[in-house]
Amino acid sequence: MSEAELPNTPARGAASVPVVRHSEDMPVAADGSEQKRTEPLSVALGLLGSIQNAIIPVLLVAFSNRGEGYALIAGLGIGAVIVIFGGFFSYLRWRKLTYTVREQDIRVESGVISRTARSVPFERIQDVSLEQKLLPRLFGLVAVKFETGAGGGEDLSLAYLTEDEGERLRQVVRERRESRDSAAQVADGEEAPPVTKEEPAQTLFAMDQRRVLTFGLFNFSLAVVAVLAGFTQQFDFLLPFDLWDFDAWEERLVGQSDMLAALGPSAQIAGGVIAALSLIALGIATGLIRTSLREWSFLLERTPRGFRRRRGLLTKTDVVMPIHRVQGIKIGTRFIRYRFGWHGLKFISLAQDAGAANHDVAPFAKLSEIEPIVVEAGFHMPGEDAEWHRASENYRTDSMIVDSVFFIIAAMVAGTALSIFAPEWFVPVVLILIGLAVVSAAAALYSWQFKRHALDSTQIMARSGVFSPSSQIATRLKLHSVEISRGPIAQRRGYASLHFGLAGGEFSIPGIPVERARAVRKAVLETIAATDFSQLENV
Repeated sequence: MSEAELPNTPARGAASVPVVRHSEDMPVAADGSEQKRTEPLSVALGLLGSIQNAIIPVLLVAFSNRGEGYALIAGLGIGAVIVIFGGFFSYLRWRKLTYTVREQDIRVESGVISRTARSVPFERIQDVSLEQKLLPRLFGLVAVKFETGAGGGEDLSLAYLTEDEGERLRQVVRERRESRDSAAQVADGEEAPPVTKEEPAQTLFAMDQRRVLTFGLFNFSLAVVAVLAGFTQQFDFLLPFDLWDFDAWEERLVGQSDMLAALGPSAQIAGGVIAALSLIALGIATGLIRTSLREWSFLLERTPRGFRRRRGLLTKTDVVMPIHRVQGIKIGTRFIRYRFGWHGLKFISLAQDAGAANHDVAPFAKLSEIEPIVVEAGFHMPGEDAEWHRASENYRTDSMIVDSVFFIIAAMVAGTALSIFAPEWFVPVVLILIGLAVVSAAAALYSWQFKRHALDSTQIMARSGVFSPSSQIATRLKLHSVEISRGPIAQRRGYASLHFGLAGGEFSIPGIPVERARAVRKAVLETIAATDFSQLENV
């Protein structure tokens, strides 16, 4: 049997993995480990990406002279050059990128002109996620992402592997990581954790098509208007009229206004209603499309390795979040959703979710559906006996002043200017600004009643929000630090802000009386001091 036909040897203590055969020209690392390349079809995807990148330059050149002369030929020539060079460099990148799964780490070498090599120990890898965008999905390929929690784009990524190889690689990395954790515990004189039998996944939360579409109705968005405006600005030369001819626009608007005036009040009202309904329909359609693309077939499962979340229509993602990596939870809603009892649940985790610091685990659910997930994550919802504390009354007063001072200053400045240049506008403008100052102060007073926090034996909780309330919960033993901060005003007024060191997120409670802040800090620090962080992953 040739060396290329030998099966991969799993790490000691890891389960066996499928045999994967490689061509004989694959390089071999210095320690004898076999270096592997991504799928050759990755070159084809790179070529398709080059074609996509060539579209805009081709249009810019081809229509720069309204299609006259040799502009079209020049545009096609530039596009061909971009595609050829893009495909060539795509092949070079594929040829020069190799990855090696070794006994202690995974190593990725890449670079065409300057070579880079990065090794990440298994114990530093927090999660291995799979992502399928539309084109790779058509080819049966996935992008494998190794999340280290380093942030700043420092995570490893392999694009692209076959679906089977991606799943196999994820399994191997997890098993070798667990094997090394067990060996480390034995070396420290502790008992190795028992080998857990793989149990079937338990569905915690799922959204069918009806739930996703209902979610989309609450995600009203006019982002498409901004996209069309940006596209029009970039490609105004393709339009049959001059977009920036303001005199022509004025003539069109005057003509339209004359026509509307001739139709009468009823037709004008009907036209305004139709325009408003059209804008609302556009916003609803945009929300439905965006939500469906992101949340389609949403499924959250409880597996022996943690929480597994799968979702997406065109881009499918498959993420597993180990329970011990969940540092805190957030429960939020919005103004209209709250009236119908809909909330969203997010996990604050060391790993990132598509650039966000938090993982959506139940983006559109009732509180009765959220509570079991919270319990599975090792938290609990606040009980009726929870002892809630408000912020300081001095903080409330200062917030009222700060929120209204902008409008008061604006009223003074505007009043001075109007009294000189437009006295007839002095009274209405000043009254409006003073009214806004009063409203801001009243809003700060009202919202203060809903800013509360509570501390029990295991976790700390905070609530805020009037029309769209939100809650944040953190386990005391997973907090890294507690900081009390006081600005110049807070020092004189006797209150402070608490900042908790929470890996993967932020947790702050502003405006607490100093005595209460010190008591909370003392209680949390006692929990931190009594925690054996070497055993934290077993919690």
